[in-house]
Amino acid sequence: MDIYASDEEKAEEIKQWWRDNGRSVIAGIVIGAVAVFGGRYWLNHQQVQSENASIIYQQSTAYLSQNDADAAQAASQELMQNYASTPYAVFAAMQMAESAAKSGELSAAEDYLYWVIENAELNSHKELATLRLARLKFSQGDNSAALDMVASSESTAFRSLFAELEGDIKLAMGDKSAAYAAYQTAVLSLAAGEPRQRLLQMKMDDVASHEG
Repeated sequence: MDIYASDEEKAEEIKQWWRDNGRSVIAGIVIGAVAVFGGRYWLNHQQVQSENASIIYQQSTAYLSQNDADAAQAASQELMQNYASTPYAVFAAMQMAESAAKSGELSAAEDYLYWVIENAELNSHKELATLRLARLKFSQGDNSAALDMVASSESTAFRSLFAELEGDIKLAMGDKSAAYAAYQTAVLSLAAGEPRQRLLQMKMDDVASHEG
């Protein structure tokens, strides 16, 4: 707009500008209002979802402590189906996997862990589920599948645990040198003074004493 125009010209120019842009301005205001109130609605909805999921997760945990596996499973399934975007669904699936594994229901345990790998939003949850699934495969003698899962991991937080598991698998397969190297990696991935360092050193010493 020309700041040197006369008052009449300014008035006419304002009218013309409004005719040309009025609809866009109104639309922008409406969109802005929708965004503000829609954002508030979304936040409120997320909070309600999280609170409901928390309650159901606590119920699932209580059922497990009471050895009511069926009720715990029903609560966990509700979380996984209706509250999958919340971390409580992941927590429920992980604890159900642990419970199923302890009960010898290995197929069910695997299903829960696969669900976490496919649905968890945080990589740390995916990696932890992968680690536990690899351990489960190893416990069933499926060394190849377990090694594939170890190899697929890019985790830094669980690197030592993955390396230790690789060492255990390699040792079970009779490859002592590879087992020793994996245990070394596990030790080097630990922070100084961690308690697991002693256990890993014992494993390395045991492998070394039987090597050759």
